[in-house]
Amino acid sequence: MIIVGAGLAGLSAGYYARMNGYRAQIFEHHSKPGGVAASWDRQGYAIDGGIHFLMGCRSGQPIFELYRELGVVESEADIIPMSTYGRALDQRDGRAVVATRDLGRLVDDLASVSPRDRGSLEKLIGAARALQGLDMASAGLERPPELMSGREKLKQMWGLRGAGRYFSGQWVRPVSEFTKDLHDPWVRWVIDNLFLPEVPVWFVAALLGLLADGQLGMPARGSRGIVAGMQSRYLERDGEVTFGATVEEILTDHGRAVGVRLADGSIHRSDAVISAADGRSTIFTLLRGRFLDRRVAERYEKWALFRPMVLIHLGVARDFPDDPPLTMVRLDKPIDIGSESIQGMFIRLFNYAPGFAPVGRSLVQVELETDWDHWNLLHAEPHAYQAEKDRVLAEVLVRLEAVYPGVSSQVDMTDVATPYTTWRYTLNHRGAYEAFLPTPETITTAVDRTLPGLQGFFMAGQWVMPGGGVPPALFSGRHAVELLCHWDGRPFVRSRTE
Repeated sequence: MIIVGAGLAGLSAGYYARMNGYRAQIFEHHSKPGGVAASWDRQGYAIDGGIHFLMGCRSGQPIFELYRELGVVESEADIIPMSTYGRALDQRDGRAVVATRDLGRLVDDLASVSPRDRGSLEKLIGAARALQGLDMASAGLERPPELMSGREKLKQMWGLRGAGRYFSGQWVRPVSEFTKDLHDPWVRWVIDNLFLPEVPVWFVAALLGLLADGQLGMPARGSRGIVAGMQSRYLERDGEVTFGATVEEILTDHGRAVGVRLADGSIHRSDAVISAADGRSTIFTLLRGRFLDRRVAERYEKWALFRPMVLIHLGVARDFPDDPPLTMVRLDKPIDIGSESIQGMFIRLFNYAPGFAPVGRSLVQVELETDWDHWNLLHAEPHAYQAEKDRVLAEVLVRLEAVYPGVSSQVDMTDVATPYTTWRYTLNHRGAYEAFLPTPETITTAVDRTLPGLQGFFMAGQWVMPGGGVPPALFSGRHAVELLCHWDGRPFVRSRTE
């Protein structure tokens, strides 16, 4: 088989292809694996632009065993438990709150600001406590939806029986609707930005439940270590991968995928094709839009995408020993980029494990949600593009001074990656780093891994797992091979011990 893309989903598909006896060849556009789980070196710093945390971090759980199977981790020691999710800071008045595993403290701290909101906050935390211990794999990740029998669906529902009420009714509305009932704008901003305001309320409750349950952790080896582990596991099984090989067309013959044509004109034949690449370009460019129905077309026309990011990375001669790994900042003065006025920024400190920075220094990442069109137009004018990057960097440094006084004078490395950077290396549509936004509609929609009228073809990655994230990407690669085995009438092997 041929696999398009060596991101997490593509490497997962390659591994399970080899485990099930298929020859596997991955073609990757970039010069190295990882996709959006990106990392790169700058002046002694290992910049991590991809994975921020992992869920399902306890040995014995299906997600953790998947991590171990694929080389994401070797043991629990490769994941650093998160006792603190992050801090929210309002630069307008200095208010701050820290979200830790003690969910009651979060309620008390926010209610001390706005006593009238205690009831709503306790309702949210009550849902989080009810969802503690939730096995995310049993919530629909382990099996491709096309192969789930009625009995399996009933078993899945039974596994969620204690939490079922939180996946319907008021809990499926967007967080932004839940927070409309909150009285204090600051409290509203905090809850909206625990993840994304568009996700369903149950999603944020589940995230807080995982935090309280000790099921969130940071990868000690970072994105680089995760990708390296997965690539090694694939190559150990004699998988093949070619970098700098951009697929320009998926070849079909009488309704069956039969290979690919690369940008250099070379043709590579196969019995099956898995695309773990950008979903839109796969369907509308590589396959020329020939295999879709109304549902598929409307999905790509109407579903919102994750907003792209500007990532500013700073090497700082400072340790930040007492600061949490994430700080969400409500800015006192917005940062204007193009036509957008950005009201908040996310600061991540990569000082939780060695390897990100030289001794005595830290890697600091600042995330700003931004607009694709602005950067896409600017890149055509290199001087204007660089000038805008420099301006945004200067604006961010001013804002950082209010959070970490003196930090500007301690910076010895800067790096700015724009949405165009994301597209350049991943070809993700409009620089979206996790495909479809996990709205209440998208996150509950079972997206087929196949396309109508096309045999021997399967999709993997964020575009068939709305909501994205590491476990869905990994499972989607496994799903694609499981579907191929089903199509070939052969048993699917999912574990090295089988």
